[in-house]
Amino acid sequence: MPETGWSADRIDTENAHSARIYDYILGGKDYYPADREAGDAMAREWPALPVHMRANRDWMNRAVRWLAEEAGMRQFLDIGTGIPTSPNLHEIAQSVAPESRVVYVDNDPIVLTLSQGLLSSTPEGRTAYIEADFRDPASILDAPELRETLDLDRPVALTVIAIVHFVLDEDDAVGIVRRLLEPLPPGSHLAMSIGTAEFAPEEIGRVAREYAARNMPMRLRTLDEAHAFFEGLELVEPGIVQVHKWHPDGTGEQGIRDADIGMYGAVARKP
Repeated sequence: MPETGWSADRIDTENAHSARIYDYILGGKDYYPADREAGDAMAREWPALPVHMRANRDWMNRAVRWLAEEAGMRQFLDIGTGIPTSPNLHEIAQSVAPESRVVYVDNDPIVLTLSQGLLSSTPEGRTAYIEADFRDPASILDAPELRETLDLDRPVALTVIAIVHFVLDEDDAVGIVRRLLEPLPPGSHLAMSIGTAEFAPEEIGRVAREYAARNMPMRLRTLDEAHAFFEGLELVEPGIVQVHKWHPDGTGEQGIRDADIGMYGAVARKP
């Protein structure tokens, strides 16, 4: 549990928060009683929830490694970073290419207070943190930390992981992603995981109701709706699939049932 030294007036400890629920279920330590209560309630509704969340985290690891190793990405813009959990994105990328540069973005003050864990770059590379809201892409693209860290004349990997299911239709998640991609040059990549209820509709529907009851409404998407994020891009094989089926490496996917996973994952190249 977090203790002291944080800005108490900015961190809402009374109400559950999605990043802290995720941290709790993954076995982290940066959560409050409200987050634990919410996570326990959700896991009762869908006992596979911890499997699902770990599979999403494992997918992020594989996708970033693929981007660094196979696509040659050396610049990353990570939206909705969440609470630091090792290995963090920059640790994965810099283990492949120490010169990699990463900009993290989140709007949760608890992530900001813990952001030192995201800034432990290799000497050859660089990391930076922007406090901004995904729903306001201009605040990200205009941030001096982005321009000081990334060279937008060179390809950038935009990672939007497990966040758009908290963006409702009126906020136009597809339009936001396109706005973030717009200034990135050809050869850039988009990596996304996208919440879905298609494989366990009743169980995930109950989890969504638990989130909504705590003022975190969800917009879960079908496969066709997930494709909208990648229009005009070149999908990397195998396309949009459940996260445990995307480039499995045999370390965490064995024994996972399709009904245990409520997340699509994909990587695509900007031509």
